[in-house]
Amino acid sequence: MKITRVLVLTALLGTGLTACTSTQKDQSEATGKQRIVCVAKQLTELIYALGAGDQLVGVDLSSTYPPAAQKLAKVGYHRLLNAEGIIALKPTVVYHDGNVAPEAVMTQLEKVGVPMKVFKDAHTIPEVKALFDTLAAQFGAQKQADSLKTKLDADLAKAATDVKQYKSVPKVAIIHFGRVINNYLVIGKAGTASYMLDLAGGKNVMDTLKGMKPLSPEIISKAQPDIILVTDFGYDRMGNAEKLATLPGIALTPAGKNKKIYRIEEHDLIYLGPRTGENVQLLMKLIHQ
Repeated sequence: MKITRVLVLTALLGTGLTACTSTQKDQSEATGKQRIVCVAKQLTELIYALGAGDQLVGVDLSSTYPPAAQKLAKVGYHRLLNAEGIIALKPTVVYHDGNVAPEAVMTQLEKVGVPMKVFKDAHTIPEVKALFDTLAAQFGAQKQADSLKTKLDADLAKAATDVKQYKSVPKVAIIHFGRVINNYLVIGKAGTASYMLDLAGGKNVMDTLKGMKPLSPEIISKAQPDIILVTDFGYDRMGNAEKLATLPGIALTPAGKNKKIYRIEEHDLIYLGPRTGENVQLLMKLIHQ
């Protein structure tokens, strides 16, 4: 008898969620606007840049730019999503870049009829320009996309000119706090952060590493970086550069000895977007000071 009741309640819950999703879809079609939950920081910034931020109802914890995104409901970290939190926002669609987890959450969202759209993340300037166009098509915002591409080209051109004034190439290590494994990581050569460092006239000293590796005394002391950049969450977690210098091996590096440990916003370094040219210029000033 109890089993029967559980099955009935489950069926009713599923029916209710499906009906709710259908209602939201009808409202979306009537107003011409969507209720988007976006769980990819690159996509979130682009949606705002295209003038469609008012269609966002929720984001993941890594979506911190622009500041307006921080005021939206949070549905967990993009690798630790919460299905109930997403469903409660009654989205007409979930946007992501494929780098999402747990798989069970995505399966649950599919079962209750929440539509999902996947936009592959962009790792080069041509790819990010193509992403501008792809997203613009969702909102009828091609004019805005064209303006973003023009500005991006101009900002990158200025950065390419400005970097010529620097004669030295500082060796830089980038430290990021991994929320899934709850530990500090060093970012290897491949990836957006290294690409932006190159444009800013620096060198990722972790050029023998692929992806991200847990911070260890051996890795950091062997690399001997002149400068250490720490993304915002990890920096703020420790509080200041002096405390960060107590992490394994950092005190033995030139960066640790010379107090050249700087905070940088993750959203300014980890992905490409409409502000990439501006961010390269900021990064340039930071590593050459």
